[in-house]
Amino acid sequence: MSSDHRKNILNIFQSALAAVNGRARVRDRLKDRPFPGKIYMVAVGKAACAMAQGAQDALGNGIADALIITKRGHAESLPWPVLETGHPLVDESSLEAGKRLFVFVDRIPKEAPVLVLISGGASALVEALPPAISLELFQKINRWILASGLDINDFNRIRRRMSRIKGGRLAKALFPRPVLCLIISDVADNDLRAIGSGPLVADENLRRPLTLKGLPDFLTGALQHMPPAPAPDDACFQKVKREIVATLDNAKSAALEAAKKLGYLAVLESGFVSGDAVDAGTRLAKKLLESESGVVHVWGGETTVMLPESPGRGGRNQSMALAAAVKLQGQHNSWFLAAGTDGTDGPTEDAGAVVDGETVTRGVAAGFSAEQSLVRADAGSFLEASGDLVATGPTGTNVMDIMIGFRENSGN
Repeated sequence: MSSDHRKNILNIFQSALAAVNGRARVRDRLKDRPFPGKIYMVAVGKAACAMAQGAQDALGNGIADALIITKRGHAESLPWPVLETGHPLVDESSLEAGKRLFVFVDRIPKEAPVLVLISGGASALVEALPPAISLELFQKINRWILASGLDINDFNRIRRRMSRIKGGRLAKALFPRPVLCLIISDVADNDLRAIGSGPLVADENLRRPLTLKGLPDFLTGALQHMPPAPAPDDACFQKVKREIVATLDNAKSAALEAAKKLGYLAVLESGFVSGDAVDAGTRLAKKLLESESGVVHVWGGETTVMLPESPGRGGRNQSMALAAAVKLQGQHNSWFLAAGTDGTDGPTEDAGAVVDGETVTRGVAAGFSAEQSLVRADAGSFLEASGDLVATGPTGTNVMDIMIGFRENSGN
């Protein structure tokens, strides 16, 4: 029966992914309200290929031309150029994609409608920097931010200021063409300014000083070279229509329904899980142990990890899962999953992990220490040894992270 619960938790997670799949969500939106005439398409993000396929399903030959930009390993065969670029750090390929994007935009007739598809990862996958900011400096800034524990909103607040694409600047480049932008949200509160760093969204904050404290001198110096951004009342934004087609709440609701269909009682946890990944894993496992047994709990959110100087293998979900496993140690009737909906967790090819009350025992028997693995940000090595990693491959979506917990009735 234990293996059934683990299998069911993984199936619940897969149901959540299917509900926010980019191909299905874009196809359904465009079939419901077709895009008239010949259109030009730009798709950027981890789910770019899936979203482009959805547009192709709905519009077929109605797409005159397109440019697709996605993460390495996420490319699909499409009738248009598909560029695979850097993530989570901007690299030379990201800058080349920025050049290709501007060339593509310049070729679009001024009256032609444009479909823009945006999903998580877009901030790193395509970039155009001001002349005073080198790639080396920008990568240094990004590495500092990734290791600092800043959440994604603060990360994007910084990146928007240094880009010639983000912070509404792509809307200015596309003007006067009419634009429909369909979006898969990977940020809390579905803030359009933060998704992909808001390339088609007005951001009044760009006209105010950045209030983040503790920034290193090399970052504050780079911020002095912020390229001009269009004002919130700029005419370019009147030509842009934006719609979110998939969110974390959609995925959580689908997980809840999947659990119920499998015969479980289920609870949708409304709070957004954030903060330190290790603290979050401990907190959620504690709640699971203190809650009524026989109930599946569904959480969602995005945590952070403070990286040591030489981090090991893993990401925030693997750290969260291992921390939960420490709390669940000896509880042979408990399971906890933490996984990224994009199919990747940090700089790994694993989505996360599903742990249980014997995870720590298995990992220790293989020669690992859970506590040391967490300190070294090396949870992935421990979880590989314990046999608990979850690998999905690219999922065609990205709505942050899902956590699922279950504690079996002691009589079962």
